[in-house]
Amino acid sequence: MFGSGPLDTTEHTSRPWRIHEIAKDFRVLDVWALPTPGGPEDFGRLAQLMAEYDPAQSSFVVRSLFAIRFALGRLLGLDRPETGLGARVPSLRERLPADLADSATGFDLDGASFSPLYLTADEFALEIANQTVHGVLHVGWVPDGVAGYRGQMAVLVKPNGLTGSMYMLAIAPFRHLAVYPLMLRDIGRAWRQPVQGAR
Repeated sequence: MFGSGPLDTTEHTSRPWRIHEIAKDFRVLDVWALPTPGGPEDFGRLAQLMAEYDPAQSSFVVRSLFAIRFALGRLLGLDRPETGLGARVPSLRERLPADLADSATGFDLDGASFSPLYLTADEFALEIANQTVHGVLHVGWVPDGVAGYRGQMAVLVKPNGLTGSMYMLAIAPFRHLAVYPLMLRDIGRAWRQPVQGAR
């Protein structure tokens, strides 16, 4: 799989992303290279693909893990509206500078878990909050070292107290061994599909 795999967190922290200032109190949890080779003009397509990614359409293992997570969430009340963005925590949109404030309004994600935060020529950020964590999914477009570009995904988190920290620790093996590898495989397959309208 092209360029897919975990990266050191410095691959995210060393780059001049706008997210550093916006989410400076968040911890970089994971950084992964995405199997999405392309040119400088292809980032918009990757942002759309990531915004529309639906684990319910993924592999059986990923679907099952997410189904278990959402069932536990309902049972334990982890995803109640009062635990989300604008309720338990304010949205990071309140921290956005003026030039980013309306940059990600073109995405129709009604009912999605993640909410678009901002979009630039080489960054796309989405956020989520529940009882355990306030999280950011950051997607960047970086040189691949062979005259092209690739996607790079970082997960930033701000756990909600001891419960949130313990929850993140408990799910770490599932993220690293199953969710991320299978999610990246799905993203790679989607990326290789012909672009609609392309000749």
